[in-house]
Amino acid sequence: MREEISVNHLAWEILKKLHEKPSLYGVAVNETTDGTTIVDAGINAPGGYEAGRILTEICMGGCAEVKLSVRNYGGLELPSITVFSDHPTISTLGSQYAGWQINEEGYFAVGSGPGRALALKPKKIYEEIKYKDSFDKAVIVLETDKYPPAKLIERLAKDCNILPENLTLILTRTASISGLTQVSGRIVETGIHKLRRLGMDPNAILHAWGCAPIPPVHPNFAEAMARANDAILYGGTACYVVKHDNEATLMEIAGKASSTTSKIYGRPFIEIFKEVGCDFYKIDPDLFAPAVIIINNVKTGNTIRCGKINAWALAESFGFKDGQSATP
Repeated sequence: MREEISVNHLAWEILKKLHEKPSLYGVAVNETTDGTTIVDAGINAPGGYEAGRILTEICMGGCAEVKLSVRNYGGLELPSITVFSDHPTISTLGSQYAGWQINEEGYFAVGSGPGRALALKPKKIYEEIKYKDSFDKAVIVLETDKYPPAKLIERLAKDCNILPENLTLILTRTASISGLTQVSGRIVETGIHKLRRLGMDPNAILHAWGCAPIPPVHPNFAEAMARANDAILYGGTACYVVKHDNEATLMEIAGKASSTTSKIYGRPFIEIFKEVGCDFYKIDPDLFAPAVIIINNVKTGNTIRCGKINAWALAESFGFKDGQSATP
């Protein structure tokens, strides 16, 4: 197991920014009676782009550099998030992946971030990437619209084998600027999941970068979630530097890796979601991938590019309307 990098230690250092200047980042920081720190980054507190950027760095266990910019997508100027990582499997599968399904006393949330690497949730992934963390503090990100109950907080601390006062929970809603920003920041992670499903060993990925638009906010959760998916499926680009011995196999994997290979590609996600009765498991898994995949093989020097940006789908999903000045 690789223990030389502590994603919780690195994330804890980044977390200090939110502790020291909560008003600047639009977050609220509070403590429970047991001493657990709760950072509200988009439920009652407004959050913001910069909070979402910092949240992405925390989610990736401090093993990535994250930048905000504005990019043009076929005539659409959109805020965008770009991530770079020299430890892509640890930062994504080992930390960022929203792989902790939480259900406690009727409270539902999806857990991600470095705390997973202490609790080993799910254990199979950590065995695959040969990594686990060892640290006396933990940071967990919960995608939710409610504050967690005390019993859940106690259980999370126990799962991470730490004291409650050494646990920080960051809460964010998808229907918020910070929530949407950190979802788009999962661009590299999304591509790695697709590559894994196609048979690539994630440990062969040496470096990665990715960029995706940050969608406009929608007050409805389902609509916001759909826009967050469309941002990656139709506007996201992910690039991977890999070490792969079989170029033919790599070409075959790359050719199937982008979202364009899905039989339901091209439609706004909200339409697809409603069509299957709001059941993610009924959606074609090939759809869940970046719009563009780039793979550079250091063994051969060759670079493969597949997929395309779909500006029309972005405009449809994001609710863009042509505005005209009123005629006097």
